[in-house]
Amino acid sequence: MEGSRALDAALEAAHRAGGLLLGHFGSLDPSEVEEKGRNDVVSRADRESEALVKEVLLGAFPGDLFLGEEGGAVGPDAGAPAWIVDPLDGTANFVRGFPHWAVSIGRTAGGCDGELVLGVVWDPVKRDLFVAEKGAGAFRNGTRVRVPQRPGLAGAALATGFPFRVQARIDTYLRVFKAVFLEVQSVRRAGSAALDLAYLSAGIFDGFFELGLSPWDSAAGAVLVSEAGGVVTDFDGGGAWRARGNILAAGPPVHAALVDLVSGLGVRDEEL
Repeated sequence: MEGSRALDAALEAAHRAGGLLLGHFGSLDPSEVEEKGRNDVVSRADRESEALVKEVLLGAFPGDLFLGEEGGAVGPDAGAPAWIVDPLDGTANFVRGFPHWAVSIGRTAGGCDGELVLGVVWDPVKRDLFVAEKGAGAFRNGTRVRVPQRPGLAGAALATGFPFRVQARIDTYLRVFKAVFLEVQSVRRAGSAALDLAYLSAGIFDGFFELGLSPWDSAAGAVLVSEAGGVVTDFDGGGAWRARGNILAAGPPVHAALVDLVSGLGVRDEEL
Protein backbone atom coordinates (compact mmCIF):
# COMPACT_ATOMS: atom_id res chain seq x y z
CA MET A 1 0.00 0.00 0.00
CA GLU A 2 1.10 3.58 -0.59
CA GLY A 3 1.25 5.28 2.79
CA SER A 4 1.75 8.66 4.37
CA ARG A 5 4.87 10.18 5.88
CA ALA A 6 3.57 9.18 9.30
CA LEU A 7 3.26 5.58 8.15
CA ASP A 8 6.79 5.66 6.78
CA ALA A 9 8.06 6.82 10.18
CA ALA A 10 6.05 4.16 12.01
CA LEU A 11 7.39 1.43 9.73
CA GLU A 12 10.97 2.59 10.23
CA ALA A 13 10.48 2.68 14.00
CA ALA A 14 8.83 -0.73 14.13
CA HIS A 15 11.45 -2.44 12.01
CA ARG A 16 14.38 -0.90 13.87
CA ALA A 17 12.84 -1.80 17.24
CA GLY A 18 12.15 -5.31 15.99
CA GLY A 19 15.80 -5.75 15.07
CA LEU A 20 16.87 -4.54 18.52
CA LEU A 21 14.45 -6.92 20.22
CA LEU A 22 15.61 -9.89 18.16
CA GLY A 23 19.10 -9.17 19.43
CA HIS A 24 17.89 -9.57 23.02
CA PHE A 25 15.49 -12.47 22.43
CA GLY A 26 16.69 -15.62 24.15
CA SER A 27 19.70 -13.90 25.70
CA LEU A 28 18.35 -11.67 28.49
CA ASP A 29 19.98 -12.17 31.85
CA PRO A 30 17.49 -12.60 34.74
CA SER A 31 18.90 -9.40 36.25
CA GLU A 32 17.58 -7.51 33.19
CA VAL A 33 13.97 -8.46 33.97
CA GLU A 34 11.98 -6.97 36.86
CA GLU A 35 8.42 -6.79 38.11
CA LYS A 36 6.75 -3.41 37.75
CA GLY A 37 3.56 -4.79 39.30
CA ARG A 38 2.13 -8.09 40.33
CA ASN A 39 2.31 -10.50 37.36
CA ASP A 40 3.55 -7.64 35.15
CA VAL A 41 7.19 -7.67 34.07
CA VAL A 42 9.42 -5.25 32.21
CA SER A 43 12.84 -5.89 30.74
CA ARG A 44 15.84 -4.02 29.44
CA ALA A 45 14.56 -4.89 25.97
CA ASP A 46 11.24 -3.07 26.56
CA ARG A 47 12.98 0.10 27.64
CA GLU A 48 15.55 0.12 24.86
CA SER A 49 12.86 -0.56 22.26
CA GLU A 50 10.69 2.28 23.52
CA ALA A 51 13.62 4.69 23.52
CA LEU A 52 14.41 3.78 19.92
CA VAL A 53 10.80 4.08 18.73
CA LYS A 54 10.45 7.42 20.49
CA GLU A 55 13.68 8.71 18.92
CA VAL A 56 12.54 7.77 15.41
CA LEU A 57 8.97 9.05 15.70
CA LEU A 58 9.69 12.32 17.45
CA GLY A 59 12.68 12.84 15.21
CA ALA A 60 10.30 12.79 12.27
CA PHE A 61 7.46 14.62 14.06
CA PRO A 62 9.00 16.71 16.88
CA GLY A 63 5.74 18.46 17.69
CA ASP A 64 3.82 15.24 18.34
CA LEU A 65 2.90 13.63 21.64
CA PHE A 66 4.36 10.27 22.59
CA LEU A 67 2.56 7.86 24.93
CA GLY A 68 4.61 4.76 25.67
CA GLU A 69 4.02 1.89 28.03
CA GLU A 70 7.25 2.41 29.91
CA GLY A 71 7.71 6.19 29.91
CA GLY A 72 4.20 7.60 29.91
CA ALA A 73 3.14 10.68 27.94
CA VAL A 74 5.50 13.42 26.77
CA GLY A 75 5.06 16.35 24.41
CA PRO A 76 4.60 20.11 24.36
CA ASP A 77 1.04 20.27 23.02
CA ALA A 78 -1.77 18.16 24.46
CA GLY A 79 -3.75 18.61 21.25
CA ALA A 80 -1.02 17.42 18.89
CA PRO A 81 -1.20 14.05 17.14
CA ALA A 82 -0.19 11.34 19.59
CA TRP A 83 1.86 8.20 19.04
CA ILE A 84 0.60 5.39 21.30
CA VAL A 85 3.27 2.72 21.55
CA ASP A 86 3.81 -0.68 23.08
CA PRO A 87 7.50 -1.26 22.37
CA LEU A 88 7.18 -4.96 23.21
CA ASP A 89 3.68 -6.38 23.41
CA GLY A 90 3.98 -9.82 24.94
CA THR A 91 6.85 -9.22 27.35
CA ALA A 92 5.98 -12.29 29.43
CA ASN A 93 6.30 -14.40 26.29
CA PHE A 94 9.52 -12.64 25.29
CA VAL A 95 11.37 -13.17 28.57
CA ARG A 96 10.43 -16.88 28.61
CA GLY A 97 11.55 -17.46 25.05
CA PHE A 98 8.06 -17.96 23.62
CA PRO A 99 8.24 -16.48 20.08
CA HIS A 100 4.95 -14.60 20.09
CA TRP A 101 5.39 -10.87 20.63
CA ALA A 102 5.32 -7.68 18.59
CA VAL A 103 5.99 -3.96 18.33
CA SER A 104 2.73 -1.98 18.29
CA ILE A 105 2.49 1.64 17.09
CA GLY A 106 -0.72 3.65 16.82
CA ARG A 107 -1.30 7.33 16.03
CA THR A 108 -4.19 9.69 16.70
CA ALA A 109 -5.37 12.71 14.77
CA GLY A 110 -4.89 14.86 17.88
CA GLY A 111 -4.43 14.23 21.60
CA CYS A 112 -3.90 10.95 23.43
CA ASP A 113 -7.67 10.40 23.46
CA GLY A 114 -8.21 11.54 19.87
CA GLU A 115 -9.39 9.55 16.87
CA LEU A 116 -7.06 6.68 15.97
CA VAL A 117 -5.87 7.04 12.39
CA LEU A 118 -2.86 4.73 11.97
CA GLY A 119 -1.80 1.33 13.21
CA VAL A 120 1.31 -0.79 12.68
CA VAL A 121 1.94 -4.17 14.32
CA TRP A 122 5.25 -5.85 13.49
CA ASP A 123 6.13 -9.41 14.51
CA PRO A 124 9.85 -9.69 13.69
CA VAL A 125 10.10 -13.38 14.58
CA LYS A 126 7.53 -14.45 11.98
CA ARG A 127 8.22 -11.41 9.77
CA ASP A 128 4.53 -10.55 9.84
CA LEU A 129 3.63 -6.91 9.19
CA PHE A 130 0.14 -5.49 9.72
CA VAL A 131 -0.58 -1.93 8.57
CA ALA A 132 -3.65 0.29 8.45
CA GLU A 133 -4.45 3.96 7.93
CA LYS A 134 -7.87 5.50 8.32
CA GLY A 135 -9.81 5.26 5.07
CA ALA A 136 -7.14 3.20 3.30
CA GLY A 137 -7.89 -0.33 4.49
CA ALA A 138 -5.83 -2.87 6.42
CA PHE A 139 -2.97 -4.95 5.03
CA ARG A 140 -0.91 -7.97 6.02
CA ASN A 141 2.47 -8.12 4.31
CA GLY A 142 1.13 -5.93 1.52
CA THR A 143 -2.09 -7.88 0.90
CA ARG A 144 -5.41 -6.33 1.84
CA VAL A 145 -7.26 -8.16 4.62
CA ARG A 146 -10.83 -8.28 5.94
CA VAL A 147 -12.33 -9.51 9.19
CA PRO A 148 -14.52 -12.61 8.79
CA GLN A 149 -18.21 -11.97 8.22
CA ARG A 150 -19.37 -15.07 10.12
CA PRO A 151 -23.11 -14.80 10.82
CA GLY A 152 -22.89 -15.63 14.52
CA LEU A 153 -20.96 -17.35 17.29
CA ALA A 154 -21.54 -20.92 16.09
CA GLY A 155 -18.28 -22.23 14.68
CA ALA A 156 -16.37 -19.07 15.59
CA ALA A 157 -12.76 -18.95 16.78
CA LEU A 158 -12.12 -16.20 19.33
CA ALA A 159 -9.02 -14.78 20.99
CA THR A 160 -8.90 -13.49 24.54
CA GLY A 161 -6.55 -12.38 27.28
CA PHE A 162 -6.73 -13.15 30.98
CA PRO A 163 -7.13 -10.13 33.32
CA PHE A 164 -3.86 -10.73 35.16
CA ARG A 165 -3.44 -7.01 35.97
CA VAL A 166 -7.00 -6.66 37.29
CA GLN A 167 -7.54 -9.89 39.18
CA ALA A 168 -10.47 -8.42 41.09
CA ARG A 169 -12.44 -8.83 37.85
CA ILE A 170 -11.72 -12.53 37.44
CA ASP A 171 -15.19 -13.70 38.45
CA THR A 172 -16.84 -11.43 35.88
CA TYR A 173 -14.33 -12.47 33.25
CA LEU A 174 -14.94 -16.16 33.95
CA ARG A 175 -18.70 -15.67 33.59
CA VAL A 176 -18.17 -14.11 30.17
CA PHE A 177 -15.57 -16.70 29.22
CA LYS A 178 -17.85 -19.61 30.11
CA ALA A 179 -20.77 -18.17 28.17
CA VAL A 180 -18.57 -17.54 25.12
CA PHE A 181 -16.87 -20.92 25.41
CA LEU A 182 -20.20 -22.74 25.31
CA GLU A 183 -21.24 -20.94 22.10
CA VAL A 184 -18.10 -20.97 19.93
CA GLN A 185 -15.81 -23.51 18.35
CA SER A 186 -12.62 -22.43 20.11
CA VAL A 187 -10.99 -19.78 22.27
CA ARG A 188 -7.26 -18.99 22.20
CA ARG A 189 -5.08 -17.05 24.62
CA ALA A 190 -1.56 -16.40 23.26
CA GLY A 191 -0.42 -13.41 25.32
CA SER A 192 -0.32 -10.45 22.91
CA ALA A 193 -3.42 -8.29 22.45
CA ALA A 194 -1.77 -6.45 19.56
CA LEU A 195 -1.32 -9.70 17.64
CA ASP A 196 -4.78 -10.96 18.63
CA LEU A 197 -6.33 -7.87 17.04
CA ALA A 198 -4.01 -8.06 14.05
CA TYR A 199 -4.98 -11.70 13.50
CA LEU A 200 -8.64 -10.75 13.77
CA SER A 201 -8.14 -8.14 11.06
CA ALA A 202 -6.54 -10.80 8.87
CA GLY A 203 -9.37 -13.30 9.32
CA ILE A 204 -7.50 -15.76 11.54
CA PHE A 205 -9.89 -15.08 14.43
CA ASP A 206 -13.56 -14.18 14.32
CA GLY A 207 -13.52 -12.02 17.47
CA PHE A 208 -11.58 -10.85 20.51
CA PHE A 209 -12.49 -9.90 24.08
CA GLU A 210 -10.46 -8.79 27.06
CA LEU A 211 -10.76 -6.77 30.28
CA GLY A 212 -8.38 -4.15 31.63
CA LEU A 213 -6.20 -3.36 28.63
CA SER A 214 -4.08 -0.21 28.47
CA PRO A 215 -4.22 2.20 25.50
CA TRP A 216 -0.92 0.98 24.04
CA ASP A 217 -2.14 -2.64 24.08
CA SER A 218 -4.95 -1.95 21.64
CA ALA A 219 -4.42 1.33 19.76
CA ALA A 220 -2.74 -0.05 16.65
CA GLY A 221 -4.81 -3.23 16.59
CA ALA A 222 -8.06 -1.31 16.79
CA VAL A 223 -7.19 0.63 13.64
CA LEU A 224 -6.41 -2.64 11.87
CA VAL A 225 -9.75 -4.17 12.87
CA SER A 226 -11.78 -1.08 11.98
CA GLU A 227 -10.11 -0.69 8.59
CA ALA A 228 -10.64 -4.39 7.91
CA GLY A 229 -14.40 -3.97 8.37
CA GLY A 230 -14.69 -4.92 12.03
CA VAL A 231 -16.20 -3.26 15.07
CA VAL A 232 -14.36 -2.33 18.28
CA THR A 233 -16.34 -1.32 21.39
CA ASP A 234 -16.57 -1.69 25.12
CA PHE A 235 -18.56 -4.57 26.63
CA ASP A 236 -21.77 -2.52 26.38
CA GLY A 237 -21.25 -1.95 22.66
CA GLY A 238 -20.27 1.68 23.32
CA GLY A 239 -17.20 3.82 22.82
CA ALA A 240 -15.60 3.72 26.27
CA TRP A 241 -13.19 0.88 25.47
CA ARG A 242 -10.13 3.13 25.36
CA ALA A 243 -10.89 4.75 28.71
CA ARG A 244 -11.88 1.55 30.52
CA GLY A 245 -9.78 -1.00 28.65
CA ASN A 246 -12.59 -3.53 28.20
CA ILE A 247 -12.80 -4.57 24.55
CA LEU A 248 -15.12 -6.53 22.30
CA ALA A 249 -13.91 -6.69 18.69
CA ALA A 250 -15.25 -8.71 15.76
CA GLY A 251 -16.98 -8.58 12.42
CA PRO A 252 -20.43 -6.96 12.76
CA PRO A 253 -22.56 -10.14 13.17
CA VAL A 254 -20.24 -11.78 15.70
CA HIS A 255 -19.79 -8.47 17.52
CA ALA A 256 -23.56 -8.03 17.86
CA ALA A 257 -23.83 -11.58 19.21
CA LEU A 258 -21.08 -10.90 21.77
CA VAL A 259 -22.77 -7.70 22.97
CA ASP A 260 -26.07 -9.58 23.33
CA LEU A 261 -24.38 -12.40 25.22
CA VAL A 262 -22.67 -10.03 27.67
CA SER A 263 -25.88 -8.06 28.17
CA GLY A 264 -27.76 -11.27 28.87
CA LEU A 265 -25.32 -12.05 31.67
CA GLY A 266 -26.13 -8.71 33.32
CA VAL A 267 -22.54 -7.54 32.88
CA ARG A 268 -22.29 -3.77 32.43
CA ASP A 269 -19.07 -2.21 31.25
CA GLU A 270 -19.46 0.90 33.38
CA GLU A 271 -19.48 -1.31 36.48
CA LEU A 272 -16.29 -3.20 35.59
